[in-house]
Amino acid sequence: MAASAYTSAVPFLDKVDFLKLQNGSDIRGVAIDGVEGEPVNLTEPVAEAIGAAFAGWLVEKKKADPSKHLRVSIGHDSRVSAKFLQNAISRGLVGAGLEVVQYGLASTPAMFNSTLTMDEAAFCPVDGSIMITASHLPFNRNGFKFFTNAGGLGKADIKDILERAADVYNQFTEESLMNTEGKALKSIKKVDYMAVYASDLVKAVRKAAGNIEKPLEGFHIVVDAGNGAGGFFAAKVLEPLGAITTGSQFLEPDGMFPNHIPNPEDKTAMKAVTQAVLDSKADLGIIFDTDVDRSAAVDSAGREFNRNRLIALMSAIVLEEHPGTTIVTDSVTSDGLTSFIEKKLGGKHHRFKRGYKNVIDEAIRLNSVGEESHLAIETSGHGALKENHWLDDGAYLMVKILNKLASARASGRNGGSKVLTELLEGLQEPAFSVELRLKINQNHPDLKGGSFRDYGEAVLKHLENSISADPKLQKAPVNYEGVRVSGYGGWFLLRLSLHDPVLPLNIEAPSNDDAVKLGLTVAAAVKEFAGLDTSALDKFVGVS
Repeated sequence: MAASAYTSAVPFLDKVDFLKLQNGSDIRGVAIDGVEGEPVNLTEPVAEAIGAAFAGWLVEKKKADPSKHLRVSIGHDSRVSAKFLQNAISRGLVGAGLEVVQYGLASTPAMFNSTLTMDEAAFCPVDGSIMITASHLPFNRNGFKFFTNAGGLGKADIKDILERAADVYNQFTEESLMNTEGKALKSIKKVDYMAVYASDLVKAVRKAAGNIEKPLEGFHIVVDAGNGAGGFFAAKVLEPLGAITTGSQFLEPDGMFPNHIPNPEDKTAMKAVTQAVLDSKADLGIIFDTDVDRSAAVDSAGREFNRNRLIALMSAIVLEEHPGTTIVTDSVTSDGLTSFIEKKLGGKHHRFKRGYKNVIDEAIRLNSVGEESHLAIETSGHGALKENHWLDDGAYLMVKILNKLASARASGRNGGSKVLTELLEGLQEPAFSVELRLKINQNHPDLKGGSFRDYGEAVLKHLENSISADPKLQKAPVNYEGVRVSGYGGWFLLRLSLHDPVLPLNIEAPSNDDAVKLGLTVAAAVKEFAGLDTSALDKFVGVS
């Protein structure tokens, strides 16, 4: 049955369009009031229906024996709506006959890890796992990520679950909702799984340093958790390894995010952790996003390791361990990064599409056809390693960096984070870079009732055709997303957003003037598309 708008049999339940809750391979919605024009659509009954739907999906997927009760773990980040959604989705699972283990405050990577951990005391491994998070989105949003031991669920799985949830919701009665509440109260277990997960990270660093108990002794490392779920990293990972963590900030969970957005791509967030490093005279700063699946770092001089620099640093570390391996990245990485990976490090750069799941799945695919890849990483700070089950884990990325510090110390090399900074020698960085967003007006007559995706593809096709007539410009010989073109010493990429009616335009160049020349090329090609809002591009290139 199609999951269009359903009204439940219970009179007080709202009409809900479940498919509108899909955001790629996640579910996301508005969980609480507080932002004008954003009505709540992720209610407790909706969450309960999604829990029951995931239960049905999981039983089918696992081909479970009806006598065996499958077990699901649930965790959440610091959002203010987290606990009521945790209890609601638990009720849906319990009502469908599954066992539920609640972890409370947790990270997304830890939730996947719980499907792999062998620890009976923690009721692990679980058969499925749910993380309640909306990453770096505002306080009123929330959502769900789902895992089995095979990894995160894909888009088709999420659509299937939402269609099932719509059917469940349609059949709710007041009695059935009350019954699941009673059952859930009696049967849910609670475990501090983050202690288990943090202990595994500590062991990984000790092992890399030759089983030294405190391999980071004397290192001063500050953590900025942005009031998300990453505060554990200071006390439960760094301090047991001997590090000094004074000057760490925003470690306490606060779902209103009062200090800055927990996002390693956000300039304000990066400025905050950089200032903390400089003020504390620390060796290294570490910053996480809300649910700790993304991260970045800052060296003792305040130099940021994020975006292309983080990819370059992780590539240098991984290529020392696996010479010649392929590094898979998203589409907006720089030409300088390609040169660094291939000419300086001796690896291969496979630039793929945006979307962390796309990047990870492509690395897995390459390995399956005989091309060795050990790292899949996005400019957003999502990064996954083959050695860590292809889990995009911001904390594990930082562990790899800590391993480098610890092993350098063990081999007699001191100098704080200098060993990391030296790994980036030879990385060419653009003098100028910008991202502009060209929005598609879905109500414009030009679209003739068609989809924004078709319209966006038509814009890209027209741009591609116009480029071939300009001898100063060269199309990228291998490209998997949008139109990527080199010229004027730089490059641009115009692509269609994964989920939104937007064409993001990335430009990198040796100067602002060269970037404007590239921008003018795009502006000239797209000006005839009246359904495209080019105001951001027009302002950048100075067209009135």
